[in-house]
Amino acid sequence: MEHLEEDEVVVLEPVSPTAQYFTSSVLSVSNIGVMELENPLSESQAISLLKTLFLPISPRFSSIVVEINGKKRWKRVEVKLEEHISVPVIPSNLSTESYEKYLDGYISKLALERLSQDKPLWELHILNYPTRNNNAACNLIFKLHHALGDGFSLMSAILSCLRRADNPSLPLTFPSRQRSQQMSDESFVSRTISSVFNTLSDIWRSTVGEDDLSPIRSGNGIEFQPITVATMTFSLDQIKSIKSKLGVTVNDVLAGMIFLGTRLYMQEINRSSSKARGTAVVLLNTRMMGKYTSIQEMMKPDSKMPWGNHFTFLHVPIPNLSLPEDHDHDFPADQYSNALDFVWEAQKIITRKRSSLAIYLTCRFLEFLNKFGGHEAAARYIHSTLKNTSMMISNLIGPVEQMALANNPVKGMYFLVFGSPEGLDVTIVSYMGKVRVAFKMEKGLIEPQKFKSCMQNAFEMIRKASDEYPIPTQKNSKTIKHL
Repeated sequence: MEHLEEDEVVVLEPVSPTAQYFTSSVLSVSNIGVMELENPLSESQAISLLKTLFLPISPRFSSIVVEINGKKRWKRVEVKLEEHISVPVIPSNLSTESYEKYLDGYISKLALERLSQDKPLWELHILNYPTRNNNAACNLIFKLHHALGDGFSLMSAILSCLRRADNPSLPLTFPSRQRSQQMSDESFVSRTISSVFNTLSDIWRSTVGEDDLSPIRSGNGIEFQPITVATMTFSLDQIKSIKSKLGVTVNDVLAGMIFLGTRLYMQEINRSSSKARGTAVVLLNTRMMGKYTSIQEMMKPDSKMPWGNHFTFLHVPIPNLSLPEDHDHDFPADQYSNALDFVWEAQKIITRKRSSLAIYLTCRFLEFLNKFGGHEAAARYIHSTLKNTSMMISNLIGPVEQMALANNPVKGMYFLVFGSPEGLDVTIVSYMGKVRVAFKMEKGLIEPQKFKSCMQNAFEMIRKASDEYPIPTQKNSKTIKHL
């Protein structure tokens, strides 16, 4: 990183506190977005698209981070597009399976590498080889540093480069983001006491102690260690059907599936881990919720949906998997009685934590650390918090219609987060009536195929149980416990 004097350069703006945390010596976090294209994309096409569509979106895509009198700022520089594009060449006569292994290894390699601080913090990788995922002919990989913006900002940026495949003149549309309204019969005093108790409980869990070592957590930070990537696809209509029957949200169903699938995997690898303490860090967008807006609107000073990093963490305990008291060692996984309880418990916990004062107090604590200890102290706190947990969950909403990049249809997409220390990340995006779930796993610890199988079993268990119990009568089952 350059160290300059105040009068040496004209700078754009100060680097936000969150962006400073993510460009520290202990954290360098990037987002990876993968678009599966129907046709190959040439390097010359990519350069033209980057120049005309991508770079004009935000000055940060043409800027580097510099330090002036001890403070980080953005500095505008000339962008040499050829230095940001990689087009790997491998033999053209390999099998589709071989290309997929190459893609997995390539993405894992990207996770090991920090973005150069001497040029704008993004890269584009073009892999023009066929894969079975959506029968794609090209995998277009964006690597974007988290200092540029959070997932919402970066998704908005990428969407602004795309058009509807069926009619480019029409705008993309998105599923509803509204949460279901829940009535509470608690009094004001009861709600206040509950809020104070929940706040103290949340602060205790997020700052004291750490999760147990388990089949999904080795305790080693994997910021730039080898990882394995796997993805799964689920029907959005099936998830919505479950949602309607249980009176919850799509996110509640997905969280319940992830928690149940994770516990099933832990149980299969080590039965004693069924009660191991596990915590999921759930990323929460702190903007006023609504649809994606234009880049021009996001850049306005008073925008309700501003560009940048506007999110916080929810620490959600992973519900334990309870077995019948008379079960034997070979009790079948698809007969656990509390599959739906995972969905209802996910709804209850996340709803409660959204209103907890712990979110506000954590933000204030980070500001305190940043003011008196510097951004490195705040970054170390975030790092230790993530390292002490078992997994992270993040989700984005994609468009209903098929998109196209310069008339090249996008057949599928997913995203990943690299550079954070936890050993398991689950990222979710909806697109064209499907939900794509991607897993970033610590290599050598988690078995990808077995983990995916457990996740599929969890979804089927929840789906079948929702068919049998269309109207929930009890949302607070005694079979759920937490440590």
